[in-house]
Amino acid sequence: MDTSENLDELSQDDLYEHHGFVASKGQEPLRVDKFLMNFIENATRNKIQQAAKKGHIWVNGSIVKQNYKVKAGDEVKVMFEHPPYEFLLTPEDIPLDIVYEDDVLLVVNKPAGMVVHPGHGNYSGTLINALVYHFENLPNNSSDRPGLVHRIDKDTSGLLVIAKTESAMTHLAQQFFEKSSEREYVALVWGNVEEDEGTIEGHIARNPKNRLQMMVFPDGSDGKEAVTHYNVIERLGYVTLVSCKLETGRTHQIRVHMKYIGHTLFNDERYGGDKILKGTTFTKYKQFVENTFKVLPRQALHAKTLGFEHPVTGEFMRFDSELPEDMVNGIEKWRGYAKHHES
Repeated sequence: MDTSENLDELSQDDLYEHHGFVASKGQEPLRVDKFLMNFIENATRNKIQQAAKKGHIWVNGSIVKQNYKVKAGDEVKVMFEHPPYEFLLTPEDIPLDIVYEDDVLLVVNKPAGMVVHPGHGNYSGTLINALVYHFENLPNNSSDRPGLVHRIDKDTSGLLVIAKTESAMTHLAQQFFEKSSEREYVALVWGNVEEDEGTIEGHIARNPKNRLQMMVFPDGSDGKEAVTHYNVIERLGYVTLVSCKLETGRTHQIRVHMKYIGHTLFNDERYGGDKILKGTTFTKYKQFVENTFKVLPRQALHAKTLGFEHPVTGEFMRFDSELPEDMVNGIEKWRGYAKHHES
């Protein structure tokens, strides 16, 4: 394929955009293969280089080679001849933990490790694959995700409401937009959270240096407004158990906000919580933490309570879920450690 061929000259039926990014103002020149490694989750350098060889990487409308240097403002796209897998929703017979169901909605308790909707590297085994198997004609949200009103991260467990009708989708989405729904999470975070309660405010947007992370822009120069209210449940020495109530629902909001105030979630690999951030240098302590990471092998975050107004009856409904076994076991280990060292 001629590298001077313009993207606009191709029929939309020929290529499908799988990923698209605009390099930030602060982007220093960087090879496009390295640039994309920072942007695409689960992508290997080999996969990106193969895409370049096939002429599937475009910058500003033209095909580029893998050694092209991305500059500030460049529009980078990865194109293929088949549609993105996330649009090929395959029904899968995956059991669902349904907490409540009626004619217009259901509430599910999602286990840790289950991705909510298909995306790069996760094309099957998702909550959406399960939903389209168990329920017919679910309404699409604005991102064409059947039934989804909101989402939680793969390794976060807990409650989600799913809409079964168009009107329920509209009504529920409006409540999330107007901040009238209730969402309470329980998190185990590194360090002793000194204040019994507090509010964290700070715009959240993607980290320009690592697109797989979000970050706080306290001056509001980027991102969207985000507000998290927290209360301390229990202090366990080098970690603290907290309740977090969301006023807004940004991607990774609790994970990013707690890190911003110096209390990264326990075992949150993406944000550095899988390292020993507080404690002693003793070998025994290091071994204890490593063992606790094995007991609780993901970020310690659970969507515990969910409340909203029923789209038809107008009744305010509130659902509560138990902490999953891995979080209970991790908390118990820290509780035991704290008691032993108090004595």
